[in-house]
Amino acid sequence: MELTPELIVRAYAGGVFPMAPSGRSAKIHWFEPRYRGILPLERFHASRSLRRRRRRGGYRFSCDQDFAGVMARCADRSETWINPPILRVFTELHRIGLAHCVAVHGSDGSFVGGVYGLALGGAFFAESMVSGATDGSKLALAELVARLRLGGFTLMDTQYLTPHLASLGGIEIPRAAYRQRLETALMVRVDGPRAFGPAPAPDGAFWRSEEPVDRQMPDQE
Repeated sequence: MELTPELIVRAYAGGVFPMAPSGRSAKIHWFEPRYRGILPLERFHASRSLRRRRRRGGYRFSCDQDFAGVMARCADRSETWINPPILRVFTELHRIGLAHCVAVHGSDGSFVGGVYGLALGGAFFAESMVSGATDGSKLALAELVARLRLGGFTLMDTQYLTPHLASLGGIEIPRAAYRQRLETALMVRVDGPRAFGPAPAPDGAFWRSEEPVDRQMPDQE
């Protein structure tokens, strides 16, 4: 089955997503986990170390300026589920305005971190994130979360829950509960230009969260 933007939109709107066995495989498998990972946007947890890193500055945050580059970096690892068909179809989804990325660069232009995903209604499906430096993926994810809040998004899907995502406020919910949240989110009208515009999210949006304690986790994907 050929991956097309139309097929991807129908699948994600129905709670299903594709993954390849490896980056070199042409095969596609479809998944709908029994328990779904989500990151409640109001529960994003920014540790003290991440706050200090952000406040020290020296970073440039951008959105949709190098989608192909961010996705290629996410795929450039020894084990990946991102194969050429997935790269191709998400590049096309970006071209038509449905897939987006956030990237973080240092003051010297070096790549620090990035994240990309798909936006449908008030749902954002975070596909993958990558670090090029310490806390790089966390900085990129925090910027994305702030943008989604500003744009009025109500659901951030992470597919599965990893220790890395749990340290940032991620949780697991049963499939039925996820479907209900997804159905509601798909009907939400969002402010896309505010979420994915050129200006970085203000610090107030970046730090607003409900974290009760400071939890430290190593940067990993």
